[in-house]
Amino acid sequence: MTKRFDIAVIGGGINGAGIARDAALRGLKVILLEQHDFAGGTTSWSSRLIHGGLRYLEHGEIPLVFESLHERRRLRRLAPHLVTRLKLTIPVYEDSRRGKFLIRLGMIAYDLLSMGKRTPWHRMLSRETLLREQPGLLANGLVGGAEYYDAQVTYAERLVLENIVAASNAGAAVRNYSPVTGIKVDNAATHKLQFQDSKSGEPCEIAADIIVNATGPWVDRVLAKVDCEMPQLMGGTKGSHIIVGSFPAAPSTAFYVEAKSDGRPFFIIPWNRQYLIGTTDIRFDGNPGDIRASTEEIQYLLKETNRIFPSAELTARDIHFAYAGVRPLPRREKGPESAITRKHIIFEHQDRARGLLSVVGGKLTTYRNLAEQVVNIAERQMGRRAGDCRTRNQPLPGAVDIEATAETLASAAIPADCAARLLSIYGSRSVGIVAMAKESGAEKFLDDDQTVLAAEVGHALRNEFAVTLVDLVHRRMMVGLSADQGKGVADKIAKLAAAEKGWSNARLAQECAALTVYNARFRPD
Repeated sequence: MTKRFDIAVIGGGINGAGIARDAALRGLKVILLEQHDFAGGTTSWSSRLIHGGLRYLEHGEIPLVFESLHERRRLRRLAPHLVTRLKLTIPVYEDSRRGKFLIRLGMIAYDLLSMGKRTPWHRMLSRETLLREQPGLLANGLVGGAEYYDAQVTYAERLVLENIVAASNAGAAVRNYSPVTGIKVDNAATHKLQFQDSKSGEPCEIAADIIVNATGPWVDRVLAKVDCEMPQLMGGTKGSHIIVGSFPAAPSTAFYVEAKSDGRPFFIIPWNRQYLIGTTDIRFDGNPGDIRASTEEIQYLLKETNRIFPSAELTARDIHFAYAGVRPLPRREKGPESAITRKHIIFEHQDRARGLLSVVGGKLTTYRNLAEQVVNIAERQMGRRAGDCRTRNQPLPGAVDIEATAETLASAAIPADCAARLLSIYGSRSVGIVAMAKESGAEKFLDDDQTVLAAEVGHALRNEFAVTLVDLVHRRMMVGLSADQGKGVADKIAKLAAAEKGWSNARLAQECAALTVYNARFRPD
């Protein structure tokens, strides 16, 4: 039987999750469809920053910087357990393309555009001060630098999951592993959307007044499923990152550095007890699902890091893992990749498929505002106002009573490191996990350091739409982002999941094999 929805959202990354949450909170009937797992695509392969886009000032995108800075402040308030303050340092050298005067102007503009922020204003640093604070920094040619603040989301996957959970709590139907197979548009009535059911594998069809294509770099591939000719919108670029452990004279703060070889800025960021280094910017028109960090990109990042921190002497053997993603940018045939706008564009397709919207672009930082704009357009096209936007002020589920949660965890019979980890991943929802751990007869901790609770497996399977072992390790419990990619606890997680879901021995072996293949994708060749 065909079921009818006000809005069908395709894509379970940060934009799709945010749109589903906003629409559901306004009282609209919503369904969200994701071809694989939530947050399993571009969102997971970002630089994990919630930032104002300092570099965008170079290209005159002042409205985007203003929007980003104010959304950054909002996310710090609405998701404080996930979005944390990050101090960054910009070193300036004699041969830098961006001199000290230009950097200072950018810093002043950045501060003025973020009036009302709670983070400190920028600080210009002399050569002597910078070397005293960061003694491992390349001294030759250094003339000074700048220090400023942005924010970081260590687990971008969890930001998506919290939006998914909030959307579901508000009444949205959310389905991962449900690829869309066809879209039939009807400008005079509701559209029809076909997808493959995640549980039965059978084809399903729904009707929706509005269909939102929020699939990131897959936008054109989804448009190809529409039963009329649609334009090509996507012109994405590839960005790669490497993750390494601490190295000699590693910086104590994040660094925003200008690469010597091409002048492109890149980051060296303390992250998850490791260092995240990236990113590159290369045009890409292949399958986003097959993308990997190339040997050339890895060597580029290693070389530039070793140049700016000479005693690091990093090699490919020091890399814990590497990843790459595609920025879902608008198509642009000419000009440098860095000049392609980073602002989002919402295509309404009024001439060919009224009621079909496609989202191109967007950033982690501005996902909430993008979602609000999309739902506003949807309401206008439907000819009715469902309700006011509530995401501007409503905290995400894990941010409710976060201070009281910290006190509760501190008094619980768990180590302090375990409490800190739980809070950084689940926020206030940690209390329910600790309660499950007390009631469970299973082994309480999965690791020797006693930071990972066995109860997290059941929580993810029952409350967070996890389906596979990869989902659990990499996008729910977040142990897959550790230096060993979760190998130390993966077998225990698998056995607990098998008991919880009734997996056969063959299914258990299949899940473990799939995790091995998934992890191998992120190891450099």
